[in-house]
This record gives sequence, C-alpha cells and structure tokens, in this order.
Amino acid sequence: MSPAMPRIAPLEPPYAPEIQAQFDRIMRGAPPLMLFRVMAGHTRAWEKFRAGGLLDRGPLSLREREIVIDRTCAKNACEYEWGVHVATFAAAAHLTDEQVHATVRGDADAACWSAAEQVLVAAVDALHARATLDDAEFKALSAHYDEAQILEIILLCGFYRTVSYLANTMTLPLEASAARFPR
Repeated sequence: MSPAMPRIAPLEPPYAPEIQAQFDRIMRGAPPLMLFRVMAGHTRAWEKFRAGGLLDRGPLSLREREIVIDRTCAKNACEYEWGVHVATFAAAAHLTDEQVHATVRGDADAACWSAAEQVLVAAVDALHARATLDDAEFKALSAHYDEAQILEIILLCGFYRTVSYLANTMTLPLEASAARFPR
C-alpha cells in the first residue's frame, strides 16, 4: 500500500494560472492527478513530461494504445498508472473484464486476445524484458502493424515505462477513482 503522500511534494491549489490552464486542458474539468501535481512543481520535468505525451490520435486505435499502456504499466508493477488508464479508457477501448485482468495476470497468448492483440502483448513483453524485438518478433508484429504503428508501440512502451518509474519511485498514493490490480 502506498503512503498518503508521495516522496516529492505535489503542488497544492491554488495553482498558477498557466499551470491551472494546463491541468484544465489535460484533465477536462476533473481534478489533476497526483502525478501531474508532482511533475508540475518542477518546470523542466513538467515540460519534458508533457512533450512526451502520446494520448492524441496516433496511428494505433484507442484499444491498441490502451492494451500497450496497460500491459506496460502492469509489467512495471505500476498500479497507479495502470489503474488510472483502466478507469479512464478501458470501457471506451472495449476492453472486457477478462482482458483487463489479462493485462496484469495473463499470458500474451491468452484466448481473450485476437491474433493481432496476442502479437501486440508479446511485443510489449519482449520490450519490457529485453528492450528489443528479435527478428521473429518484429516479423510477427509487422504482419499486423505498419511502420508508423510499430514506432508508436515502441514509443508508448518507453514512455509508460518512464511513467511507471516516476509513479513507483515517488510512491504515489493510488487515485481514489482508479482501478486496482486484480488479485
């Protein structure tokens, strides 16, 4: 269980107008996440963090993007970010309860995934384990995803590994509205 406060103190309201405007854009009216409040207290880190965001309409579908993010966070034991993404995007990404569970506890070849999704999960697992894809893994991924999509998969894995490092190392308390890892 995470402590009540992270290791690096978050910004407290009221926020500077520029920061409040950034939070409003990102959160669309919801209170800012603890992760954002911690990062925004350090200008350079916050700017670099926001510049790395990959939640726009990229070459992957919402479903594919969320499978990559959820699996990456699960592999990094980052319940904080996994839970935020599951609570925010799982329904819109049409992820079933079984699939959400499989992002944490399932194998890449779990029957709940399509053939393309099995290859996607296997690629996330390989990138997590070895920071690369071997020729067979790359060929399997290329059978379902084009070059722009493959680059996006790699970028998402790297960015959300970094997010996992941040959330885990700062011992962020879990967001009240976020999902919890299946036990």
